[in-house]
Amino acid sequence: MFWGGINITFINLPFGGEWYFGYLAIPLTIVWIVAITNAINLIDGLDGLAAGVSTIALLTIMGMAFVMGDPLVIMITAVLAAATLGFLPYNFYPAKIFMGDTGALFLGFVIAILSLMGFKNVTFISLIVPVLILGVPIFDTILAIIRRIVHRTPIAMADKSHLHHSLMKLGFTHRQTVILIYAISALFSLFALIFTMSTFWGSFLLILVLLVIVEFFVEVLGLVSQNYRPIMRLLRLERIEREEEQE
Repeated sequence: MFWGGINITFINLPFGGEWYFGYLAIPLTIVWIVAITNAINLIDGLDGLAAGVSTIALLTIMGMAFVMGDPLVIMITAVLAAATLGFLPYNFYPAKIFMGDTGALFLGFVIAILSLMGFKNVTFISLIVPVLILGVPIFDTILAIIRRIVHRTPIAMADKSHLHHSLMKLGFTHRQTVILIYAISALFSLFALIFTMSTFWGSFLLILVLLVIVEFFVEVLGLVSQNYRPIMRLLRLERIEREEEQE
């Protein structure tokens, strides 16, 4: 893998210059691959969820590979996307067959590799593109780690506070939850596509808006903690102050 050039060797900084990772290139690449592999596995908590989210990510990577003229990535993503699409009708709720850890880890590993193949030596801005494409599993994994640190539980310990669990607690059905997460994943992919066509400041603004949206969802769904709601508290305080002024 590394001898094939699939690693992040350097990035071009937005205001000039390059940042070479040197000996850190391989460790950083390993961290990325392990993280994405496990992130896809972690979201495989509902029927059809991992397969659908992976398909959306694969189709997005394939589209970008087509724009960049990378036939190898196009071919691999097309084959894998076709396989997951063929599998999805049998895996969607109520599932007749399951991919299990083996299938989810395989999907995660291949997606991690494919996301690097088109972004090996990239700018600081375009480095964010694969993160956006895989936004749902990445953010869900990061929030799971933060949540377990906050609650002082082992990071490897499973819980029922992942994105799909939180949506179902709000009253969404199994099917509705999966479809909603598909939509969120597609939205992340759309952001990634827009991101690649934006200027530096446009990209910066886009990321800022996206982070605010993510933060709002985190607070509403209680993905970190039910007590962690800084923006909602701020909005509530402003509303109270406004009401007091009117009185």
